[in-house]
Parts: sequence; structure tokens; C-alpha cells
Amino acid sequence: MENFLRSKEYWNLIDPGIPQPTDDDTEKKNLEELKLKDLKVKNYLFQAIDRTMLETILKKETSKDIWDLLKQKFKGTTMVKCAQLQTLRRE
Repeated sequence: MENFLRSKEYWNLIDPGIPQPTDDDTEKKNLEELKLKDLKVKNYLFQAIDRTMLETILKKETSKDIWDLLKQKFKGTTMVKCAQLQTLRRE
């Protein structure tokens, strides 16, 4: 998924996230554009996730929040798989 978002040039919305708004009019316009792009990224993430996870991430505001939640959720899965592989190798 990371490669897909990088290819679409949306990864910069996830890695640093959306900056906080200021009073400057040009920054407000840029912020609106970033929010639109963020909605596109959220749509891509929604399409890639199964229905059980979808209910969990619908509460998140930004694509960065969704990405962080997914990263945390599946980090444990990766660690469990590595431990199982090590056990199988020992056997």
C-alpha cells in the first residue's frame, strides 16, 4: 500500500500529515487542497481494508491516523509470524 500511495504522490500526506491551519489565505487554500487529497488517500485505504477493520478506522479523521492505526494493528501480526518461523526452523 505504501508503494501505491508513493506512486500516486500521496505519501507526503501520511508521513508528515496535514499541517495545522494558520490565518494566511494562501495557506488556507493549500490546506483545502491537502484535505481533498487526504480524502482520496482515505478512499484508497478504505478499498484495501476488509470489512471488520473498516468499522474501526471510520472513526479516524485523517489518512495519517488510519495509517498509524493499521501499522500498529499489523505490527504484532508480523512479529508473531517471525516467531512462528523461528520455531519451525528450530524444529
